[in-house]
Amino acid sequence: MQINNHAVLLIHCPDQKGIVAQVTRFLLSYDANIVDIEQHVDPSIRHFFMRVEWDLTDFEIERSVIGQKFEEVIGQHFSMVWQLRFTDQPARMAIFVSKESHCLYDILQRYESGEWKVEIPLIISNHEKLSVIADRAKIPFHHYPITKKNKAEQESTQITLLQDQKIDFIILARYMQILTDRFVRVFENRIINIHHSFLPAFAGARPYHQAHERGVKIIGATSHFVTADLDEGPIITQGVEAISHRDSIQDMKRKGRDLEKHVLSRAIWLQLQHKILPLNNRTVIF
Repeated sequence: MQINNHAVLLIHCPDQKGIVAQVTRFLLSYDANIVDIEQHVDPSIRHFFMRVEWDLTDFEIERSVIGQKFEEVIGQHFSMVWQLRFTDQPARMAIFVSKESHCLYDILQRYESGEWKVEIPLIISNHEKLSVIADRAKIPFHHYPITKKNKAEQESTQITLLQDQKIDFIILARYMQILTDRFVRVFENRIINIHHSFLPAFAGARPYHQAHERGVKIIGATSHFVTADLDEGPIITQGVEAISHRDSIQDMKRKGRDLEKHVLSRAIWLQLQHKILPLNNRTVIF
C-alpha cells in the first residue's frame, strides 16, 4: 500500500459565510497542495462540515504546530471543532471479541494482507475461545471474564491497558457485552460496533428467529458508534440482503454473517481514511 505524506482536517462549526475561502486561503498561504476537499451544510441545523486533505511535501508549517496555528488563525474565529490527522501515521486499533469469529477473521485477513494500514496492538475478550486466532496472528490476547460483580473492575483494567497502548479506536467484532457509560465516555465516538440488524428493527435476542417469524424480505446489518443508549449511536454504514420464503433460519444467519463482515469492514475503512465526522446522533461520511 502506498503511504502518502498528507494531512487531513475534519471540521464542523455553525454555518457562516467564507469558511471554505478562509480555510483554503490559510493552507495555500503556506504552500499546501490540496489533494481532496469536500464540504456539506445541513440547513436543518445550519451547521457546516468539511474534510480537507493536503500534501505536506512543501508545506511550510512543521506538523507539530499545524493544529496550534490553525486554531489561532481560523478555528477560534469560526468556533470550529476540528481533528487533525496524518496519513503516514498508522492508527492503533483494539479489537473486542467474544465467541463468534467471522468478523475477527475478516479483520485479520485485511490487516495481514496489507489492505489496511493499521496497527493492532491487542485483542480483548470475555472468553478464551478465540485466543488461538490471536496467537496465530501474533497479536497479544487479553482475557477478561465479565460478571455482574467484577464488570466495573474489569473495565477499569481494560481502560488503563487501552490508554497505556495509546489506542486510537476500538472495534467491537461481535463482542457480546454491554459497555458501561463510563467506558463509553472515555472513548466517545471511538468505539465502533456491528449490529446484526438493519437498525432500528428486531433488536434484542434471537433477531433471525424474529425476522423469520415475520416473513421478512430483507435482512440487514448496521455499524455504528457506541453510546450510552444501547444500539442508538450514530450510524456509520448499513447493508441489506434479499430474503425469500425459501431461506431457512440457518440461511439467514449465513447471509447475516456475510453482511456483518462487509458492513463492519466498510466502517473500519472509513475510520482509517478519516472520513467520518459525527455530530450529536448522526454522522457525515465524506
